[in-house]
Amino acid sequence: MEHRSLRGRTLFITGSSRGIGLAIALRAAKDGANIAIAAKTVRPHPRLPGTIYTAAEEIERAGGKALPLQVDVRSEEQVAAAVAECVRQFGGLDILVNNASAIQLTRVDATELKRYDLMQDINARGTFLCAKSCLPHLIGRENPHVFNTGSSNLARCPVVRPAYRLHGFKVRHGVSHLWLGGRMQGRTCRF
Repeated sequence: MEHRSLRGRTLFITGSSRGIGLAIALRAAKDGANIAIAAKTVRPHPRLPGTIYTAAEEIERAGGKALPLQVDVRSEEQVAAAVAECVRQFGGLDILVNNASAIQLTRVDATELKRYDLMQDINARGTFLCAKSCLPHLIGRENPHVFNTGSSNLARCPVVRPAYRLHGFKVRHGVSHLWLGGRMQGRTCRF
């Protein structure tokens, strides 16, 4: 499969101070992409490595341009401000990667409602909110995309699914993929 360069393209990646989000950012940085690091961590965590600032340093070393943005995806105001700053700084937006997530690997009877609410707020509402905020900046761009990492079941979520259908987006095998234009390869799942 042919690799398309991300040189000069702008990605807004949630949860990108560490883990999968940072790995995606670093891969894009190797092509020379602009990366908005939208994550909560600004001070080192005792058990988890990485902050938005250490991620920015790694992205710059890898060849990309970085914009560290402290964002809680549950906050409409923070998301809107971060998206606006990304567009202002880089002159547009090409790709949204919804990577921020919360998980609790316990049985239903052992899961506190507070933790369940947190997972819904981040995994469903946060994903929807970021897509809603980025969409006006993505429409009209050359080959824009929205990728939702995590469980493909999120695409079946009654909160997120209507947004996908409304704009004619499709779900890609394993990873939710909002298709805004261009060609999409691979299998698509239907709701």
